Amino acid sequence: MDDIVQGLIKRFKTNDPFEIAERLNIKVWYTDLGKYTRGMYYRKLRRRFIVINSDLSEPWMRFVCAHELAHDRLHPGISRFFLDEHSFFNAGKYERQANQFAIKLLTATVEPELGETKEQLLRRCSVPVELHKFI
Repeated sequence: MDDIVQGLIKRFKTNDPFEIAERLNIKVWYTDLGKYTRGMYYRKLRRRFIVINSDLSEPWMRFVCAHELAHDRLHPGISRFFLDEHSFFNAGKYERQANQFAIKLLTATVEPELGETKEQLLRRCSVPVELHKFI
């Protein structure tokens, strides 16, 4: 996972998930996904899409974009919808990996300040507090 994150940053000279998605030709759309869905990633006819709930705050949108980008990079060909409907496999493992990837991407270019805790670093990088447990 670390190699993939560093490879993306080196290739595109940024850790901005929106810019990386654009450069990978992944379309990012914003729409109301309801109260319980922050985002989703899917492929259709060789096109790739990240859909982000338009009701989210900017830090959450950024995190969701990075999280969904992780599914593109780490879990190609695996659909959450398929796992939920046609298998007994727990999709939680893939969601945890995507959260870890997103945190690594969003914090990769920021050095911790002297005496700074992990939580303070994550806050400075606008990682939502609810996700600090994934680091």
